[in-house]
Amino acid sequence: MKSFVIFFIAIVLYLPGRSQDINALLKEGYRLELVPNEKASFLKFKEVLKLQSTNITALNKCSELCMRIGQRETNEKLRDDYYKAGKIYAETALKIAPENSDANCAMAMALGRSSMAKTGKEKINNAKEIKKYVDLALKYDPRNYKAWHVLGRWNYEVNNLNLLETAVVKLLYGGLPAASLKASIQAFENARSITPEFILNYYEMAKAYKQYNNKSRAVAYINYMLTLPIFTEDDNSIKEKGRALLKDWQ
Repeated sequence: MKSFVIFFIAIVLYLPGRSQDINALLKEGYRLELVPNEKASFLKFKEVLKLQSTNITALNKCSELCMRIGQRETNEKLRDDYYKAGKIYAETALKIAPENSDANCAMAMALGRSSMAKTGKEKINNAKEIKKYVDLALKYDPRNYKAWHVLGRWNYEVNNLNLLETAVVKLLYGGLPAASLKASIQAFENARSITPEFILNYYEMAKAYKQYNNKSRAVAYINYMLTLPIFTEDDNSIKEKGRALLKDWQ
């Protein structure tokens, strides 16, 4: 009995310390992400998972960071490894918390990244799955700005399928959910209203407005985007792409 009591006391004393360690690691992970140093941030969130493999926040952040780090990799195999890992983190998060908005959004983003290297039926099926997960993300949290952004991009990409692609999709794969530039713009605007400092959202939204024959709004958003502070490792390159758009639109 005495040994059991000592063991119980040890567990009770250990748990608060472990919780403090996890909270400190999460805080440091977020800090490093904003430096920005996304690889260091990713490693810090991975440390959380070593202590608590079911930590939803760490799983979601690892998935998201894998996608962002992966897209910058010039080594194709390393890029694909990041994308695969990102999807596994999202799948794990969804098994633990299927109604977690960020987990559903992470899966939508993971499928979106992996779709870039796919063609045919697999790409179409991914498009359907992206819509399913982003809809779930918004169902569980209507203020998930990343989910609104993903929905905006989904509408933009599906709307831009050419007539032949649309016909083939309908004939062979049963078609896709309805998409439109108007729905794309509204989703981007929703993301902007929730998180107005999200640089990538302005870039994608400007392209949608330009295609929607509202060049003045597109230019205004790119110019505003160029005044925003840097928050992610991608923001500088996004701004450069924005400057290139302005030059092309002159």
